[in-house]
Parts: sequence; C-alpha cells; structure tokens
Amino acid sequence: MADIFGLGLDAAAGGVFGIVGTALGRIASFFERKQAFKHEVQRWSHEYKLHELQMAANQQEAELELAIAAQQGSWKGLETSIKAEAAIGEASKWVINLLRLVRPVLTILLWVITGWIFAVTQQGSIVEAAVFAATAATLWWFGDRAPKPVNLKR
Repeated sequence: MADIFGLGLDAAAGGVFGIVGTALGRIASFFERKQAFKHEVQRWSHEYKLHELQMAANQQEAELELAIAAQQGSWKGLETSIKAEAAIGEASKWVINLLRLVRPVLTILLWVITGWIFAVTQQGSIVEAAVFAATAATLWWFGDRAPKPVNLKR
C-alpha cells in the first residue's frame, strides 16, 4: 500500500509542479508580450516620427522647387523681354522713348477711365470691378518686372 500511496503523492506533487510551471510560464509569457508590445509601440512611434520628418522634408523640397521654377520663369521672361528689345535694332531715340511710355500712358489712361466710371456710374459692383481691374493691371504691369525676394530659410 505504501507503494500506491507513494505513487499517489508523486502524481500529486508532479501535478502541482506542472500547474505551478504552467502558471509561471503564463506569467513569463504575459511579461514577454508586455515587453514586445512596448517594443512595438516604440518602433511605430519611431516610424511615425520618421514619416513626419520625411513629409516635412518633401514639403520643403516642393516649396524650394516651386521657388526655383518661379525664379526661372521670371528670368526667362526678363530674358525674352531683353531679346525682344534687342531685336528692334537701330531706331530713332524718339521711337524708343515712345515705346517706353506705353505702360505708364496705359496705366494713367486706365485710372482715368476708372475715375470716369466712378463719377458717372454710382453702382457699387461696377465701380468695384473697375477698381479691381485697374489695380490688378497696374500691379501686374509694373510688378512683373520687379525683382522677387528670395526666402529660402524655414
């Protein structure tokens, strides 16, 4: 009987150690998963920050490319204007001076017409449209040739 009792105790002790081992394994697995989750959060946080930095760099690159394209377009326009001026060739001084007065005379004429519209027409929408057109034309005519400020710092 002692042998059966000893076998029962051995079985019970083995069962208790098996349950304790399983519990310890589950506890260790819980901490491993917790550590793995923490690692994944840190990894994805790093990925997110890297993605934000890449987006900011792409935005700065796009802005720089736009600024370069605008500057190149401005230089191209100036170059075309200079070539057109040079293509005129030899002309009388009064013809050259007359050509240079086209923009100022057109501007003055445009503002005289705008003033006349304002004096004759008392309708606000027509006056507003005329003032808008005159202002836009004036700023375009004279602002188009103005040097553009370069602002590359961010």
